[in-house]
Amino acid sequence: MILPAIFVGALFLVVFLRQPAAPSLPNELVLTGRTMGTAFTVKIVVPPGVDVDEEEVSTAIRETVDDVDFRMSTYRPDSELSRFNDADSSPFEISPALFEVLTEAARVSKISGGAFDITVGPLVDAWGFGPEPVTSPPDEATIERLLHDHGYTHLELDAGGLTVQKDNPRLRCDLSAIAKGYAVDRVALRLEGLGLYDYMVEIGGEVRVAGRNAAGKTWRIGVERPDGEGGQPWVAVALMDTAMATSGDYRNYYERDGVRISHTIDPRTGRPISHSLASVSVIHPSCMTADALATALSVLGPDEGRKFVEREGLAAFFLIRTEDGEFDAWASDNWPGENTVGGPDVAHGES
Repeated sequence: MILPAIFVGALFLVVFLRQPAAPSLPNELVLTGRTMGTAFTVKIVVPPGVDVDEEEVSTAIRETVDDVDFRMSTYRPDSELSRFNDADSSPFEISPALFEVLTEAARVSKISGGAFDITVGPLVDAWGFGPEPVTSPPDEATIERLLHDHGYTHLELDAGGLTVQKDNPRLRCDLSAIAKGYAVDRVALRLEGLGLYDYMVEIGGEVRVAGRNAAGKTWRIGVERPDGEGGQPWVAVALMDTAMATSGDYRNYYERDGVRISHTIDPRTGRPISHSLASVSVIHPSCMTADALATALSVLGPDEGRKFVEREGLAAFFLIRTEDGEFDAWASDNWPGENTVGGPDVAHGES
């Protein structure tokens, strides 16, 4: 019997399939914790005959995720990102880590035509998905004002001086759609620096794997069904030495006058998405990039999204709502062909 072990992210959930009610295998080290407002799980397969200091590994993981949180959190007033958000329009010197993430965010914003935008936060807040409740959706004047005041084109990055500059002091950035993926990548690189090359790193649903699992097989990662049926996976994908991120609109929304209001705001229009794409997963060597691309595709929707996937040659998997309340699946040519069909059999496999 195999029981899915479920890990829920802010917008989506990745399911890791493992043996239930059994201790970790002798050659598998499992470390868990909290970071960036979510949970993380790291599974490490220890080579035979190798003595691994669990405390050293645990400390390395904690130091890595804490460093990313300190630089990129919007909840910590002392974070590097928060200090930039509070700064004026002068060039602001930042760390190489934050510069790397901002650079990739700008690249994905550009190639997606603005569907990914780290400055969309004020619009998200205006629609009632921020820290303060709202009594009604924003009016047209508010939407137009926020669209005018915000947007990734208002940011300027200088690689020579490692600075970022905004042309509007009210502009603020939120890296929640890319920073967790970056943290996954950093943890993976830290593990490899310790000589550990068979692992699975998951933070808030973003995952990266290398080598093989404790059973000597390819890691299998499941994507949750968007209908909330107990976290049952729709697909299970065999992955090796790569990363996967999933984004969806099925957890955070509200209804007003019979209309579904999604937390996913299209930065190009200032309004919630209204298309039928419920979930999108992206496989990419970089978890940071997969994270950002999955968010961009969630905004683009099934039609624009397919064109974007094909143009960029991405490995992507869509779950699209149908009129009868079911889902249609679509996979790009680069998506792994094995174990990607719906049905209960895909829930069986090893972690």
